[in-house]
Amino acid sequence: MVTKQFTGSPEDADLTRADSLAREIFSDLANKWALLIIECLGERTLRFGELRNGVEGISHKMLTQNLRMLERYGLVERTVHPTVPPRVEYTLTEPGRALRVTIAGMCDWTHRYLGDIEVARRRFGA
Repeated sequence: MVTKQFTGSPEDADLTRADSLAREIFSDLANKWALLIIECLGERTLRFGELRNGVEGISHKMLTQNLRMLERYGLVERTVHPTVPPRVEYTLTEPGRALRVTIAGMCDWTHRYLGDIEVARRRFGA
């Protein structure tokens, strides 16, 4: 494996790293499940089963994988209560709630332009 030596300024290195990290985060979050989980959680704290019921069509495996990814990025907080059986709850963190505002904007955009999008898709398919 060949490693290239970075020859730019420290500021450019920070920007390059931030850009790379942003692409990684956006790639992970740009799946239908992550966005639906964030929307389902909203301002509430939910248990795993409540989340699975709230996100129609998601499998146990996909919910687990996406919750772990969201927790890794600090968007979801997982709380385990020491009871028998264990009770696990999920809630959005401050960055998760801020991202939810962005997602809500995207949903609003979709609702506003859905008719235009459908017309364009039909015209493109013709």
